[in-house]
Amino acid sequence: MHSLFRSLLAIGILSTAACAGASEPAVVVPAPKLDESTKVVHSETAVFAGGCFWGVQGVFEHVKGVTRAVSGYAGGLERTAHYEEVGNGDTGHAESVQVTFDPTQITYGQLLQIYFSVAHDPTELNRQGPDTGTQYRSTVFAGDTEQQQIAQAYIKQLDAAHVFSRPLATTVENLNGFYPAEGYHQDYLFQNPHSLYIVINDQPKIANLAKFFPNRYRDDPVLVSQ
Repeated sequence: MHSLFRSLLAIGILSTAACAGASEPAVVVPAPKLDESTKVVHSETAVFAGGCFWGVQGVFEHVKGVTRAVSGYAGGLERTAHYEEVGNGDTGHAESVQVTFDPTQITYGQLLQIYFSVAHDPTELNRQGPDTGTQYRSTVFAGDTEQQQIAQAYIKQLDAAHVFSRPLATTVENLNGFYPAEGYHQDYLFQNPHSLYIVINDQPKIANLAKFFPNRYRDDPVLVSQ
């Protein structure tokens, strides 16, 4: 569905009936059997795509050990990394979130567990909630070989365990560049908590994070604007 739908719902022109049941259900998944090696550094980055970046960013801003979460675009060229162009669905980009985290507090695999459990529905192909198109695909953008191996192994693990009722649609792509989105997209969930789109599609994700990952949840989000 074109991003215009999202914009109209966000500002309240469309009613909640237009998106009844749009929020993706949470599915608590087991921890990955393969995770990153012990780290001595205190800062790494990961990039995840899972539908509209507003909700994905909002989830990771509430995760302990995350120091920054930025909405943006990955999968395409820098010159097409603009909201209106990406919304056409033909740039190769996916709306994504770059997560900076302290691996001594939370591992890459533990971030993936949250990503698959509460941040989106990984069984949806090229869509999430009311939004459709390749720009809303479920993709892990691996920054190196270790991230690629962990993500691929985890997808195989979850599929083999039949954790979801359908196979995962999540792809693993090499990260060839991440481009921050326009300023008005940053911290959108925090800045617009009462917009219909956020209430229907994204606030439940925050509630599920707090419910299913209480030891990982932080009440005060880490914001780009801080």
